[in-house]
Amino acid sequence: MKTLFGILIVYALLVTSAVAQPAVQKAIQKQLILSDDGATIQLDEGTFTFSGSLSLEDKKNIVIRGRGMDKTILSFKGQTDGAEGLRVSNGQNIVIEDLTIQDTKGDCIKTMNVNGITFRNVKVEWTGKPGPTNGSYGLYPVQCQNVLIERCTAIGASDAGIYVGQSKNIVVRQCEAHHNVAGIEIENSLMADVYENNAHDNTGGILVFDLPDLVQKRGGNVRVYKNTIQNNNFDNFAPKGNIVARVAAGTGMLILATNQVEIFENQIINNKSIGTGIISYYMTENPIADKGYYPYPTHIDIHDNVYRRERGYPTRKGRMGMMFRFKLKFGKDVPDILWDGITDNTYAQPATMDICLRNNTGATFANMDVANNFRTMSRDLSKHNCELKPLADAKLSLGR
Repeated sequence: MKTLFGILIVYALLVTSAVAQPAVQKAIQKQLILSDDGATIQLDEGTFTFSGSLSLEDKKNIVIRGRGMDKTILSFKGQTDGAEGLRVSNGQNIVIEDLTIQDTKGDCIKTMNVNGITFRNVKVEWTGKPGPTNGSYGLYPVQCQNVLIERCTAIGASDAGIYVGQSKNIVVRQCEAHHNVAGIEIENSLMADVYENNAHDNTGGILVFDLPDLVQKRGGNVRVYKNTIQNNNFDNFAPKGNIVARVAAGTGMLILATNQVEIFENQIINNKSIGTGIISYYMTENPIADKGYYPYPTHIDIHDNVYRRERGYPTRKGRMGMMFRFKLKFGKDVPDILWDGITDNTYAQPATMDICLRNNTGATFANMDVANNFRTMSRDLSKHNCELKPLADAKLSLGR
């Protein structure tokens, strides 16, 4: 099988794509199906066009490896069959590295129910002008454990370039995300470290969300540190109805209804609307039918970050833009850290919801008092001058 596969790749490079590309797709999919546990599937150098999704199911200790991020390129432009470029499900200790996936109809790489998934030196991108017809997610592990995403690049996703959802034990490091709606998003997930990444020129740089109506109800213990989060001022191009369609252009970081989040030692620079936003799910104005869902952010520790923003107006588009124009009226003096001020009166510390803000260079603050129609909006930071116990680091158990 390995010899045949090698012959097919060489053949693809030597003859016309109309003849060769279907043969390459068939050969790769055959290896994905027939490879024994422990195998390495080596993809050759070149650009290969696919009309349908590739899939790997029920495998252990498999490596899918290209010749380099910009040397092995799998293009799904004009895809007619399936949505994902590559789908991996029900596996254990899977490594995907040293390749690029482009222009999928839906998500570039989706992994589901995998214990031990590594993405290393992988680029996922939509090569045209960013728009709502682009796929939702670049890298998309969901309901996984032991997730490592390192030295990857994500461009052009209409939801999130790098997304981890309903998962546990997660590290996202040394990645670059740009020209996505959300650069990096951690959603309904536990024990996540997001560090040394560069999220720039997205609508929102890094999002930490908890949403209702999902299998894993509540995330937490998310640390976001030593990242560069800058110039995330790109117009929102998410399809209407998506939750990220509510994200204001110019958002550096946004924490939505998540508890136990620690944000420290980041450079949060020139995000024109919100340096860091802390909001409850009520800000979305969507109804909540999930009785097990908790809609408030709690236990948020933001410390030792550097904030810097050129003086200028925030976005004037969308729901948040309307709030800036008609309710908040900050003009060009937009606070770096915004809290909606919506509180749970049954919480132990309702006045602050255990939101602690300290030692942030250049940071200004506002409690927007949204629940009271902005009547007592305050810039007083003193109530939040507190310190929480540092969160534990995420620990991974990876087989290879």
